[in-house]
Amino acid sequence: MEKVVLVGVQSKNVTGLEVENSLDELESLCFTDGAQSIGRIIQKKDTPDPAYFIGRGKAAEIKELVEELNADAVVFDDSLKPVQQKNLEELIGRKIVDRTRMILDIFAFRARTKEGKLQVERAEMTYHMARLANQGVNLDSQTGGIGTRRGPGERKIESDKRLIRDRIAELDREIAKIKERRDIQRNGRENSDLPEIAIAGYTNAGKSTLLKTLSKSNVYADDRLFATLDPLTRKVKLPGGREVLLTDTVGFINKLPHDLIAAFRSTMEEILRAKCILHVIDASNHNKSKHIETVLNVLREIGGDNIPMLTVYNKADRLDFQEKAMLTKDAYVISAKNAEGIDELMKAVEKTVMPKHEIHMLKLKYGLQSIKGRLYKLAIIKSEKYDKKTMEIMLECSEENWKKIKNLIRAR
Repeated sequence: MEKVVLVGVQSKNVTGLEVENSLDELESLCFTDGAQSIGRIIQKKDTPDPAYFIGRGKAAEIKELVEELNADAVVFDDSLKPVQQKNLEELIGRKIVDRTRMILDIFAFRARTKEGKLQVERAEMTYHMARLANQGVNLDSQTGGIGTRRGPGERKIESDKRLIRDRIAELDREIAKIKERRDIQRNGRENSDLPEIAIAGYTNAGKSTLLKTLSKSNVYADDRLFATLDPLTRKVKLPGGREVLLTDTVGFINKLPHDLIAAFRSTMEEILRAKCILHVIDASNHNKSKHIETVLNVLREIGGDNIPMLTVYNKADRLDFQEKAMLTKDAYVISAKNAEGIDELMKAVEKTVMPKHEIHMLKLKYGLQSIKGRLYKLAIIKSEKYDKKTMEIMLECSEENWKKIKNLIRAR
């Protein structure tokens, strides 16, 4: 396990506690990525230094600490520009990793589906292309001639950039094909009259555990950041007996790189198709207010802020009575692990997403018996009676689906 030193910067609009909380999260990211934090340094600085991000003097101080602790790398809690990363590595003499690189590493390890892997690779390609020019800065000085003639160094950089741009274009095409197939699957879900519910929230809030509890299925869940990346959908029965489709989505995190938001936009579109969002919050986390703000900002960015939302405080098993009481206003307090509060939550989901259903009587000639399979998808069949010429079906469905059924019969 690599030993690392963490570095955070406190600007004028950020408190010391907020920086410490962010570094705690960065420490968890390091652990998830297989590294151990052995020290941390915080610098108060209003604006990043263009050459070193932190001041040169603070960089020298980090060099001394790294040598004293025999650390393998230095991890910054912010995104570094390529030139800053290069200068820091030259001065400190250790590998420099920024928060973006750390998250990309974890995403690359956690992605399981083909689409997830393609999306991570695309984000990695964008990250690396920005660093090519600085990797080749020594070669750039070999440029020959005045004006337009290019030397071997610049040609090599441009060649590498072109290869990366070509690969990004190829990845975009592959992701688009997968998106088309998923859209077909989504259309099938919509035609089945099963409302979709999206589980969204900060990473490690217990979203996968909630899906596992509600669906009674073998869903992978772990007490680590980004334990699951790929969206997973399961059928869940509501208290009234009807079913919904519940989808677990990728967890959000503070300072989530914009390249990753862009890369995972197609995956996040699962949220945009939902009739309701369950915003799951780790109620035991002392930094939960910041987590809530981060999730709401990302939802706003992808256009999901006007979808009906139920606020769900999870991990109630870690709270005492008074702590639970403080969270109950306009929210649902549950323990996905112990199924505490689940019944009340599901009643709220049913009330939010289920359209008003009415009972209808339908008489069909036996020649129309072939549409029965379609009826089962559009309605709940309450009873069936048969005589010599017709079958009488009592069914329950929404007004919208009743129109579909009548149109289906007319078409025959």
